[in-house]
Amino acid sequence: MRFAKGAIATLFFVLVSEFSYTQSLPVGITGLEDYFRRRQLIGTVDTNVSFTIRPLVPAAIGLRSNAFYPDSTEKRYNLLNAESSWISRNGKLRTEILPLTLQNQFNSHHPYGWNDGAMIPTKGLQTLMSGGIFLEYGMLSLQFRPEILLAANSDFETLNRKHYEVFFARYYDVYNNIDLPVRFGKNAFGAAYLGQSSLRLNHKAFSVGISTENLWWGPGIRNSLVMSNNAPGFTHLTLNTRRPVKTPIGSFEGQIVGGQLMNSGFAPLTPDGTYFGTNLYVPKPNDWRYLTGLSVSWQPKWVPGLFLGLTQSKQMYGKDLTSIGNYLPFYSSVKAVGGPDDPINTADRRTSFFMRWLWTQEHAEIYFEWGRNNTNSDVRQTLLTPDHSRAYIFGLRKLLKADVSNNQGILIGIEVTQLQQNSIQKLQSADGIWYVNKYLRHGYTNNGQVLGAGIGPGANMQSLDVSWVKGLKKIGLQFERYVHDNDFYNYALYDSGDTRRHWTDLSLTANGEWNYKNFIFNANISAIKSLNYQWYLIQNPGDPYYVKGTDVFNLSIRTGVSYRF
Repeated sequence: MRFAKGAIATLFFVLVSEFSYTQSLPVGITGLEDYFRRRQLIGTVDTNVSFTIRPLVPAAIGLRSNAFYPDSTEKRYNLLNAESSWISRNGKLRTEILPLTLQNQFNSHHPYGWNDGAMIPTKGLQTLMSGGIFLEYGMLSLQFRPEILLAANSDFETLNRKHYEVFFARYYDVYNNIDLPVRFGKNAFGAAYLGQSSLRLNHKAFSVGISTENLWWGPGIRNSLVMSNNAPGFTHLTLNTRRPVKTPIGSFEGQIVGGQLMNSGFAPLTPDGTYFGTNLYVPKPNDWRYLTGLSVSWQPKWVPGLFLGLTQSKQMYGKDLTSIGNYLPFYSSVKAVGGPDDPINTADRRTSFFMRWLWTQEHAEIYFEWGRNNTNSDVRQTLLTPDHSRAYIFGLRKLLKADVSNNQGILIGIEVTQLQQNSIQKLQSADGIWYVNKYLRHGYTNNGQVLGAGIGPGANMQSLDVSWVKGLKKIGLQFERYVHDNDFYNYALYDSGDTRRHWTDLSLTANGEWNYKNFIFNANISAIKSLNYQWYLIQNPGDPYYVKGTDVFNLSIRTGVSYRF
């Protein structure tokens, strides 16, 4: 009898363990996602996984324990005295309570921050809450993890009213062609989303279903050119791998999606700008947008640790979806669709190629992503003008003094993102700006936020991160230089030749993540000096050239806690 009870208990533990790693880990989940990527640097996580197509499924990285308690040195508590998992008597239906998460963000002067999902760019305090349940019955799985957002959305000046009217006119030349409001209305903001939810059919390495989860494509950590968690997740159909698929030439991972993007309904500025008494804002079409995209990663068997990949995205207004090919992520040649007054191209497209090279013996990785905005299928033209509408991300990370047994060391990371164009002709016409499109005037956005690099159109960023890590714990400092939309800056001020007004943020951030019993805490405190805020210089008639910029200080604080059952 005692043996039978022991066998039943063992079987139950195995079933729960097997079950507990079948759900996905949300992109950017506090303390966990980057923990697995750090472990890969020291070779204790499957090195065939690219970490370039997320969200991750814990089984893909070789995890055979609870996904939310991956550190074997942790003791698991039950503070609420509640069972987190349940399995039916026949073993077919399995359920698990997902972690409860609370994230807060505060900006003292103006909006700052990205890669925060449903959160909006705002001054003041905002709170994002999430939690839910995971169910699995045979090949069918349901992950229900909604999100609730509450934001004070405090008032601030969205663009200095002392700018010349022509400056406002050129601002709207750009931002009338992208749904990127500086402020989401004049009142407090609240929203509820399905968040990191999905309904799927899973079979071996493959999964098909419908999802509202955030996606991340590419090797970047601070930014990604085509798909990131900067905006709320959008409703999409997905066909994807759950783990690397092995072939005679190496292993492959991939995802194909098709879904609907949402519009914010807000104007670029609050209040609107005018030019000679005329309102500059041109309302955007009410038509819905369809987005399709794909990402593929290949790990050649001849070069361990090397990953080569491709991402593509294409969006169109609903009224332009006239053929089956429009619903697929594969490009066709650009051609006129009607008369001389019709647009040449009704699709907004971008492509990127990426590389990630993992060196486990050196406890290091190097990665690169290069992309083109609103590209076409003309390979010859791409080869002739590779710098046309290009952007790139470059980064490297190394774990020093690595203690493999404790997953401990000093982690150093560097990342550079360049979205600014280098074509004089493009600068003069405000053309080729990443994520901006003169026909699809909502640009590459969802709910008023960029789907790709969170720093936004025409921006550049350099980041240096130094951290002490041990298991799930992390304490570090981060220095960043962030240049706001240089493409707009050059377009607005090109004729004047004024090179003094670049809006540049210099930030120093203390950050930490700490696990304690059932909790994972996180905190980021950033001191930000904004030079030439909103590209404005204080006028000085006595010395018209050497003038002081409008420099402001912003304190950005982000704190959160996640409770694991």
